[in-house]
Formats: sequence, structure tokens, C-alpha cells
Amino acid sequence: MSREDPLGDGTDASPGEGTAGPDDRTDAPERSHDDLVVELERLRERNRQLRATYERARTAQYRRTAIGLAALGVVGVASAALVPSLRDVLLVLGATGLFGGLLTFYLTPEQFIAADVSQSVYDTMAGDRTELVADLGLADERVYVPVGESGDRVRLFVPQYEDYELPDGDALADSLVVPAEKGGRGATFTPTGTPLYESLLESLPGDPAERPGPLAEQVSDALVEQFELLDNARIDDSEAGRLTVGIGETVYGPADRFDNPVASLYAVALARVLDEAVSVDIDTVTDGRDNFLLTYRWGDDHDSTQ
Repeated sequence: MSREDPLGDGTDASPGEGTAGPDDRTDAPERSHDDLVVELERLRERNRQLRATYERARTAQYRRTAIGLAALGVVGVASAALVPSLRDVLLVLGATGLFGGLLTFYLTPEQFIAADVSQSVYDTMAGDRTELVADLGLADERVYVPVGESGDRVRLFVPQYEDYELPDGDALADSLVVPAEKGGRGATFTPTGTPLYESLLESLPGDPAERPGPLAEQVSDALVEQFELLDNARIDDSEAGRLTVGIGETVYGPADRFDNPVASLYAVALARVLDEAVSVDIDTVTDGRDNFLLTYRWGDDHDSTQ
């Protein structure tokens, strides 16, 4: 190696003295890529194992509950033979336990969706819709409008102007609403609360309540106990044309985000049952257990806010 070229050109060094040949230079990246592929497959397999473990744990929990109910049923039936004076009561309790155990065993969910998965899906949807509303220059108004002959569907209408007029049902079927009257222009979306409302209807023993207060109670119970999307909810105020609900934290983050499923379900339920356009205002609070106050308006009270 000459003094004039401190880095050297590699002509004086033999392959055995540390100079990498063409083959050596290409092998290292290939080995690195192979290592990454192996590591990725290992992580995927680990993820599958964790998911399977989680599902087995949840399934085992349901199975244990079923076994416990069945055991109580057997004890109740056996006790009926030992205590004739309480036979009828014990037989009823025993039969209830056995029936509950069978239902829990055979209706155990086979597939679970993690909360963070559904939240990430909602985050993507909400982000896209928020950007679209901003690009179109629409107002900060959210109106849930029943459409169809019997109001069996609901569309979320976002008007272009704060002083708006509701377009007819046919216009609301389009994503972009551009009637001749400027006050009725805007955009419409399918509310996230629609599939939740259908699930709510399937879980109710009968028809949903016809009055806003009891209906909101049914929605609150479903959100907290059935869907587990909310940690607490209470009816803060209910009067003609207006309903206020206080809620805690939701699985989907702040309730004032675009069409949050929790806020959306209340609006869809009210719009479907009352067959009225329902607007919603969401305020953040810091006192007590509530994190948000959801105020819904319809009828004359809704018209007075425009």
C-alpha cells in the first residue's frame, strides 16, 4: 500500500487478508434479508400462538361458568329430593341452573375481536371522513335522518352551512347532496351506530321502548353490559324534544370524534324510533364520573337550533 493513497486500492492485498470479493459483498445482504424473513415468520407464529391462547382462555372462562351453573342445577335437583317441603322451589332453581349451564356451554363465542383492532378500524374511518368534511368545507353539524318509507334506515347528514335545510329522502341516498337549494347541500354517511342498533334489536326481548328516556336506558345498558364499549352511562336530562346523556370513557376514544359509535348508537336509535331528524352536540366535562355530555335534539327543539 502506497503512502500517497491512504485508503489503498486493494491491489496489494490478497483475498485471504480481509479484502471482500464480489461474492462476499453480495452474500451479507442476502443473509441479512433471510434473517429478517425468519424473524418475521417467528413473530407471526408467536402472534398466532398468543391469539390462540387468548381465545382458549376466554373459552375456558365460559366453560367454567357453564360447569358451575350445571353443578348448582344438580345440587338444586338433588336437594329437592332431600327437602320435600322446598321441592318446588329447589326444582325450579335446579332446572334454571341446568338450562343456564347448557346455554352458556353451547353459546360460547368461538371468535373474539380485540378492542384495539376495532378501535384502529374506527380510527381509520373517522380520520378519512374528518378529512373529507374539511376538504368539502362542511359545517360542524351532525344530523341523523331517518330515510325510507318507514324510516327503517338512517343517514348521517353533514350540511354545508350552519343555517341548513334538510333535503328530502331521495337526495340523502347520495353521498354528496347537491339540491337546487343551497341550504340543503352537504354530504351523507352511513352511521357507525347502524349495525350496533341492529344487534341491540336482536338482543331485546320485545320491541324497543317508544319514549326517548326508556329507549336511552336500553341503549345505555347495551353499551355497558352487552357491547362493553362504555364504562358507565346515565340519563342526565330528558324533556320534550331533547335528551342529555352523561357517559364515561369509550373504547373508541373521545366521544366528540366524528360519528363515534357510542354517540352514534343513541342518535340512530332515537331517529329510528321517533322517526325524526336528530342532531347531537357533545361537550367535554371534568366533574364526577362523566367525561362527556351528549345532547340530542329533534322536532321543534331541533328546528330552533338551526
